[in-house]
This record gives sequence, structure tokens and C-alpha cells, in this order.
Amino acid sequence: MTEILISSPAGILAVLAAIASLFFFLEKKTKWKGFNYLPPLIFIYLTPVLMSNLHIIPTKAPVYDFMGANLLPMFLTIMLLDVNILATIRIMGKGIFVMLLGTVGVVVGAPIALMIVKHGLGPDVWKGFGALAGSWIGGTGNMLSVAYANNLDESSLDYGYAVIADNAVYLIWLPIMLASKNIATKFNKFTGISEEKVEKMKKAAEELTTDKGKVEMRHFLYLVFIGFGVTALATWLADFITPYKTDAGITLFSKNSYKILIVTFIAVGLSFTKASKIPASHAFSMALVYLFVARMGAKADLSNISTEVFWFLLGAYIWIFIHGAFLVTAAKIFKVDIHTAAISSAANIGGAASAPIVASYHNPALVPVSILMALLGYAIGNPMAILAGILCHLVM
Repeated sequence: MTEILISSPAGILAVLAAIASLFFFLEKKTKWKGFNYLPPLIFIYLTPVLMSNLHIIPTKAPVYDFMGANLLPMFLTIMLLDVNILATIRIMGKGIFVMLLGTVGVVVGAPIALMIVKHGLGPDVWKGFGALAGSWIGGTGNMLSVAYANNLDESSLDYGYAVIADNAVYLIWLPIMLASKNIATKFNKFTGISEEKVEKMKKAAEELTTDKGKVEMRHFLYLVFIGFGVTALATWLADFITPYKTDAGITLFSKNSYKILIVTFIAVGLSFTKASKIPASHAFSMALVYLFVARMGAKADLSNISTEVFWFLLGAYIWIFIHGAFLVTAAKIFKVDIHTAAISSAANIGGAASAPIVASYHNPALVPVSILMALLGYAIGNPMAILAGILCHLVM
């Protein structure tokens, strides 16, 4: 048996944090434009994959289990505190429906794509599709949460395929969303929106403020308390609910599914309270997300990778085409501009990391509202992706 070079909990966490820090440092220091197409997220995932498969750090360790059971629901809670559903609806108007129908396209597209390619995949691949749906509706945090809810181990091939497909599609989809700005006039004519409505939305977006004030030490204590408090409560409630079965003698969801759904609903509820005003909540939660992404990569085992990845990728591209068809149809029905449609898709497929990139390219004034739309995706990502996973399970 090959000896692991770094195996202590503190050592493993230090390595993961160093990897996540390094690529954001390089992004800021070098200002390399390639990071717009190959974001730090990709490298933060792939570097630990290489390190664990080269036996520098382990693929399995107790610290990984702790992070999955506690750190994941913690960052999900803190992340959702920033959701401002009312402001998003007020500014985007019908654009919200475009995003939601794009979400429906992700949910509906998952089982359709899986039916086409399932012959080349394993029996548990529906879990990987469910995890990918989490990323494409909300973001990386949702992908991790739904994988946890579906009892999908990050070391499994299905999870690895989902990560590969997520990034492979992103490399194609993001340039399309950016380039769509060049057809703004034709697209707006196709949907029937007037320039007056476009300018009105831009003006409302420019008035949006997101400054929560100066960050102080106590704010981090508040966030840690809320994060672990909600996690503890959700764990207790999930333990209480799970033993109850239907008349047919089956449990509707796994314990992890209940836990993630409970965390989601409690956190969204807290977003309507003063907890949403705590500074640094988004930055803190995203730092934890990227630390978790590094953990996810560390658990990936490449020794059993097979040609199944081709079929998963094919399914993902079919799936994203269905999402695109839903998005264009929704834009036509609700008469929205190309900027709103592109941001709506980016808020789904790329989440908070990509929506601002697309918004800043189309119109910098829309950056704040693009973040709000991505956060709305966080809020609905878990229940909708779990539903997508269930539909995928039914077609297997």
C-alpha cells in the first residue's frame, strides 16, 4: 500500500486552503483573461484530484466526512442569507419568469437527455445527473448539496463525470452567452421588446445598492453561529422525520435530502430578517464553497474512469440544448431583451461566478441584479435539482 505524504486533518485542510487561495491569487495578480473561460473553480477541483491520485493527500479521510456533514450545510445557510427575492422580482420583472422557465428546461431536460444516453451509463448515473442539475439551476454549492442529498459519494465516477460535464459545457456555453450581445437588435425584434422597456430596467438596476457596511469581527461570529445553528437544527429535524414512512412502507426522501431541504427553507426564511444585513456573508460562504470544491477534487479516484464519460458528456450537451430552447421560448413569450435572457441562463448554468461576467459584458449596470438572480437560483436549486434527480431515477 502506497504511503500518503500528508494525512493529518490540519495538513489536509492546509493543502486544500492553499490550493483554493493560490488560484484566486493568480487570477488577481496576473489578470489573465483565460480565467474568464477557465475559472479558478476548474483548477481548484483538478489540482487536488492530481494530488490525491499521486498519493500526496488521501482520497478518504475523517476530515472529509466532517466537512460533508457540517461544513456543507453551514455554507449553504450563509450563502442563502443574501437572497433578496423581492428586489430581484421588482427589477427584473418578467425576466424572472425567463429564468424560472430556463430552470424548468434544466429539470425537464435531465430525464430526456438521460433516456437518450442511459444505455452507455451505470445504474446510479441518475445521481450524477441530479448533482449536475443542482449546479445548472443554482451553482456549485447546490451541486454539492444535491450530491450529498442523493448519497452520491464525491469519489464515485458518476460525480466525477458530472464535474467534467459541468466544466465542458461551461467552456462552450459561456462564450455563446457573451457573443449573444452581438445579436441584440435582431433578438429584441424577435421577442418584441421596446427600447423603452430595456432602458427602464437598466435604470432600476443602477439604483440597486448592496453595500452592507464595514465588516467587523463580530459579524463572522454571527455567521458561524447561524451556519452551525441551522445545521444542527436541520440534522435534528431530519433524524426526527426520516423514520416516518408512507402507507406503502417507503421513506419519501433520504435523511440527507431532508437535511438539505430543511436548511434551504430555514435559510431562505432568514433572508427576510436582519440576518441578511450581516456584512461579508457572501464572501465568507463562497470561501467555504471553494474550500469544499477542493475537498471534492481530493476525493475523486481516477483509477476506474471509463468510456462512460463520453456518454455523460453527450447527455449534458443534449440537456443544455433543451435548456436553451426553453430559454428562447420564454424570452419570446414574456418579451424580454437579449441581455436579460443571457443573464438568466448564466444565473442558472454558471451561478454567481458567471452571471456577473455575462452582465458586465452586456451592460455593467446589470451586474448587481445578475448576482441577485444567481442567488435566487441558489434558493430554488436544491428542491428543483432533487426533483430532476427523481425524474432521472424514474427513467432508468
